[in-house]
Amino acid sequence: MTENQDQKYAHYRKMAWIIYALTSIVLMAVLVLFVAQDNEERFFFGLMTPAAFYVFRPTEKYMSKLILKYTGVSKPAEQE
Repeated sequence: MTENQDQKYAHYRKMAWIIYALTSIVLMAVLVLFVAQDNEERFFFGLMTPAAFYVFRPTEKYMSKLILKYTGVSKPAEQE
């Protein structure tokens, strides 16, 4: 691969993780502001939403497949 494609892949990978993080923040805000009924639930939703997003984060292989599917840029080959 050329250096340009490597940079594109790195850029798209960074953008994918930013979108994933923003999704987590938005869901947490919705749960805390609109769903929770008392302070205990607000505390629970505030902590457990990011924890669940961390535990169930996509693997590198899955993320690479999605980047290839939506952008057409494949993961660079590892050099030894």
